[in-house]
Amino acid sequence: MKRILILCTGNSCRSKMAQAVLQHLDNNLIVCSAGTQPAKEVNPLAVRVIYEVNMPIVNLTTHDVKEYESKSWNYVITVCDHARETCPVFSSKVGQRLHIGFSDPAMAKGSEEEKLSVFRKVRNEIINSFNTFYRQISKKDF
Repeated sequence: MKRILILCTGNSCRSKMAQAVLQHLDNNLIVCSAGTQPAKEVNPLAVRVIYEVNMPIVNLTTHDVKEYESKSWNYVITVCDHARETCPVFSSKVGQRLHIGFSDPAMAKGSEEEKLSVFRKVRNEIINSFNTFYRQISKKDF
């Protein structure tokens, strides 16, 4: 069973969408997401745009990376530069650390429709990148 932890700063947008994508691709994966500085809630626009493609975010609670530092992971993936720079040292086994970065859709300005457009763009980038990642790890034995 492959264990994957996805990290970003707030665990409110990018990491949650990436988690939803991987869980949609393979329900045998153990996929968790967390933030280095978790937000109070998952961004409603992230929930909305990932739901639009039938990959709902299952866990709407944000998590602190400290909850996962003692667990073993095949992959720890950072999806923002800040998380990559502040990623903690895990006391457990980590097979591979990767960075698959995306811009922060929560920083989008303008009307709700303009913000949704940014969220959809980042969602599509996440879907494409994590589809590629999944194809690559599916070829490997653990």
